[in-house]
Amino acid sequence: MTIMPKGFSFAVAAAGFKRADRNDLGLIVSQGTAAAAGVFTRNRFQAAPVLVCKELLAERPLARALLVNSGQANACTGAEGLANCRATLELAAKAAKIAPVDVLPTSTGVIGAQLKMDKWAAAAPLLGQGLGKATAMDVAKAMMTTDSFPKLSAKTLALPGGEVRVLGMCKGAGMICPNMATMLGFILTDADVDPVAWQDILSYAADRSFNALTVDGDTSTNDTVLALANGASRVAARDAKSLKLLRDCVTAVCQELSYRIVQDAEGGTKVAHITVRGAKSAGQAEMAARAIGNSPLVKTALFGCDPNWGRIVAALGRSGADFEPDAVVLTIGGILVFEKGQPSPEDLDALLAPCMRHQDVEIVLDLHAGRGSFTLLASDLTKRYVEINADYRT
Repeated sequence: MTIMPKGFSFAVAAAGFKRADRNDLGLIVSQGTAAAAGVFTRNRFQAAPVLVCKELLAERPLARALLVNSGQANACTGAEGLANCRATLELAAKAAKIAPVDVLPTSTGVIGAQLKMDKWAAAAPLLGQGLGKATAMDVAKAMMTTDSFPKLSAKTLALPGGEVRVLGMCKGAGMICPNMATMLGFILTDADVDPVAWQDILSYAADRSFNALTVDGDTSTNDTVLALANGASRVAARDAKSLKLLRDCVTAVCQELSYRIVQDAEGGTKVAHITVRGAKSAGQAEMAARAIGNSPLVKTALFGCDPNWGRIVAALGRSGADFEPDAVVLTIGGILVFEKGQPSPEDLDALLAPCMRHQDVEIVLDLHAGRGSFTLLASDLTKRYVEINADYRT
């Protein structure tokens, strides 16, 4: 059974935005006002729900509900899209018997299409009728698009004042190279946290999880992670020790969700754990790791279980990171592959074959240029990925 924070209710409905046979609308409602935090895409084309969420949180970092729909991104839809987004808040708020200002919206789906407001009007009352009858898993399923499985993670945390619970859910399988968060994610806790501290916790966790993964190098127009802390446990996180414990717990939940995103990458078969250490700075380590993780040649070699280490060092070499080539040491699955500017004299194909067949492949590069480090989760690139995205709108 999923660990559930106190004071949250869930509802889902089948609106028929894309298909008539599945729930595609979800609502999470806190029993009381919650501290609210968000991290959002840095894509310059920001979807209407992203713009509305940012506006609402800037006015007051508090909320009662999170609204999500799949099948319609409401991105690149202009003034009409913004008006429609605000209208959905009115519909959801009426269904949940709360104020529209207390609802934070999210959407995922095809870019460019206006929301089907007639379907929203018909489905929103169903959310009110079903509130409290659905589960977190139901909402996680309703927000899926090309995902092959729902993604949840939950933990309990002992604070000096008592136990609190943290639940996370997200969706994402393609168009994933977040520059703040992932496609869509929700973090819920029953801890009592100041809104400013809660935003700091979410930003910290996102940088070490959702901002450290890539599937295909594409950052979406809709990327959003929202977090609510409703205090229903009556356990406060106010002092430095409690806040650090809660921050680490939220980070662990987000990292588990990040792993599942890469595990569920469209058509994916591999999760590459790419660690670059010994860089001149953490930023340079990240630059190097992303060049490797986003390389189509590296990704296709992973899919083919081909230990073609030359593609890895070539991607590192063009990454823009500053290092001496002869100082670089590369290991794959703990096996020394490259050092002092040349490959190991061992039979690398034979040595690496077993680890290349595993779902998880560890790639570590030490640049011996400083103390910066970064670890990126990356998927492989498969024939199935091409098929899924070639047929996405048909």
